[in-house]
Amino acid sequence: MITVPRPGGRSGRADGAGPAAHTRKRSRVRAFGLRTRLLAAFLLVAAVSAGTTSALTYREARNALLKTAQDMAVSTFRDEVERTGWRLPVEEEGIEEILRDLARTGKPRPWVVFAEYGSVRASSGENPVSSVITPELRRAATADRYGSFQRVVKDGVPYLTIGMPTVFRTGPDSVLPSGLVLYAVMRLTDEQVNVDALLVAARNGALPGLAVALVPALLAARSVLRPVRELRRAARSMGSGRLDTRIPVRGRDELADLADTFNESAGHLERSVGELRDAEARARRFASDVSHELRTPLAGMLAVTEVLDEDADRLDPDTAQAVRLISAETGKLAVLVEDLMEISRFDARAAELNTDEIDVAETIRKTLQARHWADDDRIRTELPPGIRARLDPRRFDVVIANLVGNALRHGGAPVTVRLRTEASSSGTLALVVEVADHGPGIPAAALPHIFDRFYKADAARTRSRGSGLGLAITLENVNLHGGTIRAGNLPGGGAVFTVGIPLRAEEAGR
Repeated sequence: MITVPRPGGRSGRADGAGPAAHTRKRSRVRAFGLRTRLLAAFLLVAAVSAGTTSALTYREARNALLKTAQDMAVSTFRDEVERTGWRLPVEEEGIEEILRDLARTGKPRPWVVFAEYGSVRASSGENPVSSVITPELRRAATADRYGSFQRVVKDGVPYLTIGMPTVFRTGPDSVLPSGLVLYAVMRLTDEQVNVDALLVAARNGALPGLAVALVPALLAARSVLRPVRELRRAARSMGSGRLDTRIPVRGRDELADLADTFNESAGHLERSVGELRDAEARARRFASDVSHELRTPLAGMLAVTEVLDEDADRLDPDTAQAVRLISAETGKLAVLVEDLMEISRFDARAAELNTDEIDVAETIRKTLQARHWADDDRIRTELPPGIRARLDPRRFDVVIANLVGNALRHGGAPVTVRLRTEASSSGTLALVVEVADHGPGIPAAALPHIFDRFYKADAARTRSRGSGLGLAITLENVNLHGGTIRAGNLPGGGAVFTVGIPLRAEEAGR
């Protein structure tokens, strides 16, 4: 009699199916808004949590389901093999009936039983050899007297295969292998259906969880983004000049600290800007008041100096020199006062344009004649006739006079005044006036500051005939016309100032 001893709690397992490898493509990283990133992060955490929970639940339920069927089949097969009496040597004709009897007792569902003994191959089914019994199971069943089992998948169908050797019991604790090995093959289709149902249930349970998680995600994103939006609106409002803008502080979290810090900074900025504006207003008022107060006495001083200039030739040399010095300094002071009053009008936004359609070339000639430069051989003009534009004649006269006078004082002869029209970058026609000289040019360090008030390119030159405001007034007058002015140096030497003003009147003859 051949018996199969019961195992002492040992069992073997070899999985025949491994996990499939997957390749992932990297997608290009795109920039998202803060709201999208918050929602994505929240949903990612929810998805990972739900997926992990579902995966763990699915794995445990699957293992429990398969283990129940597996343990029942292995235990039943072992018991049936033990109860069956075997006689050696095994004959193929007699063993098939025994194998069919074993197959009918299969639990939890019928088996197909195979026997291998030397060269003998028999089964309870049609084929004597199973295609789902792997070499690994054969080696494990032969090496382990307690038998072994393996789950395999063939052609998409899952199977449980059990290998059980038969042995001679030679003593209470000793056995001797008989060489006969029995195999039971059982389909796991019902278990696979249940496992698939578990997978669908886990997936269907995770998707509603993500949908539910979207609600707190939206609420959390709103609670974070609301202070950010308020901060953006407040910053935009402050940028437009409303320095009294403040943000309501809600709660005691980091965003509330940010709002409180913004409000404190805005308060400091409002006070600082208010102080600066007050100081600037006082400075403007002071310059304007001083200029107005000086005009009347300066008018009287100029009248007196004119009389003294006429009689200077009849005075002794020292007195005549003093009179001429006083007259010259009084004239400079008068120019400075007039320039300060003009600058104060620009600062107070009180300067206005009184435009008229003028012949530009003729206006430039009148400017030169009024300063006695029309017959000056140091000045050359290129003034094509027929160019008309709507300009403020007085302010345009100041622009030309300041540029030509600046070139004569600080540049080198000859000074050239050119007039032309050209298309601007926007496609509109523009009036262009260039004043160039042949002097040393403008130092590179002075170019960014050439239109600043009271700026002197030569720091050693503390005194000059001008007020130091001529180019600043020129810039303001050009801006008032909606134009631009540039300062630069010519390739061959000398400075050049280029004025561009939109042409508001058609050229003559067009």
